[in-house]
Amino acid sequence: MTYDLVIRNGVIVDGSGLPRYRGDVGVIGDRIAKIGRITDRGTEEIDAEDHVVSPGFIDGHTHMDAQINWDPLGTSSCWHGVTSVVMGNCGFTLAPSRAGARELVVRSLERAEDISAAAMDAGIDWTWETYPEYLGALDRLPKGINYGGYVGHSALRTWAMGERAYSEEAGDDDMAVMEHELRSSLRAGALGFTTSRTFNHQTSDDRPVASRLATWEEVATLVRIMGDEGGGIFELAGEDVGRDPDKRADYFGRLEDLAVETGCPITFGVGSGRFPKDEHQVLLDLLDRTAERGGRMFGQAHAREFNVVLSFQTNTPFDGLAEWKDFRSWPLDEQLRALRDPSMREKLIDAAEHGSWTKSVGAEARKPDYDWIRVMHGPMPPYKSVAEVAAERGVSPAECMIDLALESDFEQFFLQPFANGDLDVVLEIMKHPRTVTTFSDSGAHVSQLMDSSIQTHVLGHWTRELGAFTLEEAVRSLTLEPSTAWGFHDRGLLREGLKADICVFDPGTVGPDMPAVAHDLPGGAVRLTQKSVGIKATVVNGSPLTLDGEHTGNLPGQVLRGPLAVS
Repeated sequence: MTYDLVIRNGVIVDGSGLPRYRGDVGVIGDRIAKIGRITDRGTEEIDAEDHVVSPGFIDGHTHMDAQINWDPLGTSSCWHGVTSVVMGNCGFTLAPSRAGARELVVRSLERAEDISAAAMDAGIDWTWETYPEYLGALDRLPKGINYGGYVGHSALRTWAMGERAYSEEAGDDDMAVMEHELRSSLRAGALGFTTSRTFNHQTSDDRPVASRLATWEEVATLVRIMGDEGGGIFELAGEDVGRDPDKRADYFGRLEDLAVETGCPITFGVGSGRFPKDEHQVLLDLLDRTAERGGRMFGQAHAREFNVVLSFQTNTPFDGLAEWKDFRSWPLDEQLRALRDPSMREKLIDAAEHGSWTKSVGAEARKPDYDWIRVMHGPMPPYKSVAEVAAERGVSPAECMIDLALESDFEQFFLQPFANGDLDVVLEIMKHPRTVTTFSDSGAHVSQLMDSSIQTHVLGHWTRELGAFTLEEAVRSLTLEPSTAWGFHDRGLLREGLKADICVFDPGTVGPDMPAVAHDLPGGAVRLTQKSVGIKATVVNGSPLTLDGEHTGNLPGQVLRGPLAVS
């Protein structure tokens, strides 16, 4: 037999959770043709000696809807063994959008997802209006990895209501327009429907994003459309109910009832508070209770603290201070020189220690708590806090941050957690049988967060360094579990006949590399990027995408359509 690709001499961890074994993998076209001992040569071969061969990783929570238009490779996800992603989460999509009213869609993404309107204007060729037309445009784009997508509620509202979507409840005619477009989208291959009901999602002019104006009945009506159609997942950024028991009971009861009534899987993020609290247990109980009633609900677990990545090249916690705003608009070399001037330095330190901060939302930098801000000396923990390092140096925390930035010529990164502060709880959530480890937010918060590396973090930190998972458990959590949750039944396992999405990595070294700052958005806007170490090869649909961390030139990615797609 002639193989297009043979991966030889690897340790196969097939995604099922079953024990590893040694073997070869042969690929013909975009499918796995044989697993075992292969004597025939392949047109192309990868030597996996001393490496693990696993399914490609699947990330169910990204926002790459805009980025796919200007970044064929799918960075930074592609550098971390990710072969398939789901975009369109939290109600944010680029379709449907009417010609002449694109700014209504852009408005919802700009601040909430930290994607500049200028970058979207420069980087997107708006060749679609409806969501089915958007999927057709994605088919035509060159892609390194596979993309599936939801229909976002904010875009759906502006499609039906125009500017009124930001100020009014939907009427009967508005609902009819939304329902028709949602049905068409599901039949074209949308994976489902998403919304946001959290105050963390605001527009650049401090208004709620469009989906937040919807009543619960509007949301439920649209989810019922998926129930009527017989397929589709409902993802949401949930309501801000706090710890009020009555509000909690009402909200969770509505979610539970909707899952049972419609038969639609419902999914949302589950995290720990910054300080030890029990909110996560309420949500985990909700997942179990819904299953007991015959509904389906699964949580999305992150793999570490939700951190804002701070640096003088991107954002600092001082940027919103009046005394810092003009200074931070200067070129970086001028800022370096100014901070070495004693009088300017003293003025800025004084403002940093005594200034007044404006309220932050979402992943925006906020007033610093130096006991919690970490000094990022390497890509994985443990880290010391700024307060600890400042005490060692005998200076104030604000002065310490400035000193570290100067000493590194502004290369120093800091991590400012805003959620998932209790890592024991994070591990508990990751291990729960009704959660999936995902939630990178790749493609969004581009100058604020860098979580495209959570897959390599699971392998390097939780698995190799801490032993919290076996290698088989870790790979299953990144492959079969998300493929099952999102219905990608021909991926997520190494099995003959399934799609050849494959990752080859060194279990002794795999992990994230340090973040970096790039100016590669359309128009030169800044974003954070991050590569990995220890990944020898990533194969997508049978074609090597990366070898030893470098792009091969192949772009084998595909659009992944939902179960209702009409072929």
